[in-house]
Amino acid sequence: MDSNLFELLKKLIELDSTTGKERPIAEWVGRHLEERGFEVTRQPVNGERFNLVARFGDPIVVFSSHLDTVPEFVPFSEDERFVYGRGACDAKGIVAAQIQAGERLVREGIRNIGFLFLVGEEYGSDGARMANAFPNRCQYLIGGEPTQNRLALASKGAFRIVLEFGGRSAHSACPEQGDSAVTKLLDALQRLRQLSFPAHPVLGDTTLNIGVLSGGERANVVPCKAVAEILFRTSIDTNAVKEAVFQAAGPDARISVAFESDPAFFEPVDGFETTVVPFTTDLPLLDRWGKKLLIGPGSILDAHVPTEKVEKTELEKGVHTYCRLVKSLVSRRGIET
Repeated sequence: MDSNLFELLKKLIELDSTTGKERPIAEWVGRHLEERGFEVTRQPVNGERFNLVARFGDPIVVFSSHLDTVPEFVPFSEDERFVYGRGACDAKGIVAAQIQAGERLVREGIRNIGFLFLVGEEYGSDGARMANAFPNRCQYLIGGEPTQNRLALASKGAFRIVLEFGGRSAHSACPEQGDSAVTKLLDALQRLRQLSFPAHPVLGDTTLNIGVLSGGERANVVPCKAVAEILFRTSIDTNAVKEAVFQAAGPDARISVAFESDPAFFEPVDGFETTVVPFTTDLPLLDRWGKKLLIGPGSILDAHVPTEKVEKTELEKGVHTYCRLVKSLVSRRGIET
């Protein structure tokens, strides 16, 4: 097995990079790439956070993934078969595989390749929005997410909202004197759960997840405020979902749109196993970075869970697959190396 690959991943997992805390891992990865001959630019995003843009030559093929993870931090561990820890699957294992592939390609004489490593993908994609303005002549952007090393031909969109209701406090012994914000919210959530949208022939159904709920202070007080954070995974035009959601939420709802992105369709390449994925990526926000491809080791079923893991043999296969993909792309007519 490739000990360098697993040592690299171990270091990445040991650095807590929950969204908002990405600076230490970005600094470490930036130094790592500079030591291996890449020219690295640190693009400010906000506060102390920054994206990494690394070049070997003038990149026309660029690897991209994200450095942040969802909470809570899970420390590194391993056994003979798997690497465990937060980000092992989504997406530090992918970052490690992309770095190893890029270094191998350079040793083999491939030029004009690079990396785009982003902050904030797990919550708001502020890194991708900033990166889209970065000057480049990239023709192919290889996005890394867990697709089991299959080339994804399509991914769902996303529509994330914060839904809030106000009310009037009262003693719970006299609920008629108050106006429960929690009851309003529960009624609205039930209406949203009953929404039905046409299934897409490739991407299937639009789904929703009620991810966060809060409201009230104590059981003996009628609540005057209630909030929910909801994420729709859209398989159809996101604007159609948005319109239906606003109507179903009702006139008393206060809705803040936190994120929206349409379903995406990606570049096919002959000779690679393909799939369709139910999640959303930063790629639709990077429309100035050439044609998009989406592929990476790991399964989405192992992401965002306390037992997050990635299989070691799949990581090694990911390095090989990335190298093969880049060589296939640079062999296309009009691509310089």
